[in-house]
Amino acid sequence: MEQRRRREVVERVAEIRRRIAAVDRSWSHAVALVGVTKGFDDDAIEAAVAAGCDAIGENYAQELIDKRSTIERLRPEVQFIGRLQRNKVRQMVGLVDVWCSLDRISVIDEVAKRAPGARIFLQVDTTGDPAKGGCAPADVPALVDHATASGLHVDGLMTVGPTGTGTEAARPGFRQVRQLVDRLGLAECSMGMSGDLEVAIEEGSTQVRVGTA
Repeated sequence: MEQRRRREVVERVAEIRRRIAAVDRSWSHAVALVGVTKGFDDDAIEAAVAAGCDAIGENYAQELIDKRSTIERLRPEVQFIGRLQRNKVRQMVGLVDVWCSLDRISVIDEVAKRAPGARIFLQVDTTGDPAKGGCAPADVPALVDHATASGLHVDGLMTVGPTGTGTEAARPGFRQVRQLVDRLGLAECSMGMSGDLEVAIEEGSTQVRVGTA
């Protein structure tokens, strides 16, 4: 990636940090920034790391696997944030630090089998959009128990807000997920992306996933 593009990434990350800092909230926790590098080549990972992102996020198994050499060289924290297929888990072991989109027992069991003791987030469906994935909020406690009993470390919950409806439309779902995190005594609440991160932070997000911005 040419120097001009690298500087642009640094400037954009700084602007996201300013947006995060400007949110008026009662929460005292820090908000981590996950730079979503899907759809870009390896240079994007280098730029995100250099710009100070706390982690990188990838959505597609094969794309992640293709970036193996860069990931192994730079060793950023890698979060897999896309829909997870059981048959891809084995190939991603060793590249993924946090599995962030688990939403059903079969996938939990596969991760527990292939990556014992792994850190995970359970994805909660707050929109009713099947394309986004996630389990029903009512199913979360049982899935947390199952994952914990399987030897996995449940860092927290994640969700994806609605698209094309305005940022305020995400607030009820974000609030519901934060309440679940608190009720279950979990540490992390991953919600909010480029367009709705302010609302997510107001509702208690501890990390935002930013790609477009």
